[in-house]
Amino acid sequence: MNAPAIATEQFGVHLMLDGYDASPALLADAAALRRLLEGLPGEMGMHSIHVPVVVEVGPQNRKDLGGLSGSVMIAESHLSFHTFPARGFVSIDIYTCQNDLDVAAVGATLRAAFGIGDADIHVQRRGLRYPARDLAPVG
Repeated sequence: MNAPAIATEQFGVHLMLDGYDASPALLADAAALRRLLEGLPGEMGMHSIHVPVVVEVGPQNRKDLGGLSGSVMIAESHLSFHTFPARGFVSIDIYTCQNDLDVAAVGATLRAAFGIGDADIHVQRRGLRYPARDLAPVG
């Protein structure tokens, strides 16, 4: 006998943006990027759960000549970036448990903040089989 099917729903959305031809000065501006991480969650209707962190990372290998890495945990998941000023490149992740994300608006904000000239943007729906109800008692 087969077990009854468990009702499921989507858990969230993961936005991945790779920015090219970005401004080396903006990619290296720790204070401006910290302000971005302080303000962007609220602009997206999300809630920061700790102070954003932006750290300078020195050269690691031939592909990574150093830059800034930043993140902020949000109640809905996280925002993070890694900049490569010498290459005019930034890699950005925004993951939220919300099922909708205004990709055009967020993309425009990120393009302006990092001075991005061109970008590859990928949006992945996450947790497509997330249980719609609790499966076991907690605690």
